[in-house]
Amino acid sequence: FDNRGAGASTQVDEPVSTEDLARDTLALMDHCGIHSAHVVGRSMGGAVAQHMALLAPQRVLSLVLCASFARLDPLGSRVLLNMREALEWRGSWADHARHSVQNFVSAGFFNGQPERVAMIEKLLGGETRLPACYSRQNEACQQHDTVSRLHEIKQPCLVMGGASDPICSLTATAMLSNGLPDVRTEIFDDASHFFLMEQPQKFMALLGGWLQSH
Repeated sequence: FDNRGAGASTQVDEPVSTEDLARDTLALMDHCGIHSAHVVGRSMGGAVAQHMALLAPQRVLSLVLCASFARLDPLGSRVLLNMREALEWRGSWADHARHSVQNFVSAGFFNGQPERVAMIEKLLGGETRLPACYSRQNEACQQHDTVSRLHEIKQPCLVMGGASDPICSLTATAMLSNGLPDVRTEIFDDASHFFLMEQPQKFMALLGGWLQSH
């Protein structure tokens, strides 16, 4: 599903937090008649999933946190700031995609698979939401900080990270994993923030095995 301010959901230009988005998700579960679920979140979605587990632990069976963070490290914070400013200054999703795509994939993927990189850039550049919506979500990521509360998340957690990810670096991944009581960590070598696209077979095998065993 699309968070508020993204995709086909309502476009909003107002401050939003990852906790707000977690409450939205729980409300959507209510609307769909879903009492509990295994929650898979990527990037900001993983931050939202953490708040879901903190707000309503009985509704979260397990967490799968992909390229995510409990708090951005200085590198990740700078990369997000640069991407937000590129969009605000240029006012063009196509320009934003051109300035940002190298943050999402590894050097090997970028240099070796130009057609797929072009596809990702076209996808990112085809955004239709208001740039202000992206800025609000970008700010929500910058402000997200659950480090002091990770010990409260008792559900089993699978944390996956890309070794070359500048947004959610190995430092940020370790900060997340080290704070969780029941965690398994998997690192995708030679992959970055979009490791789901770079190494889909490995990702699906890990996710499928996790869901089957939990």
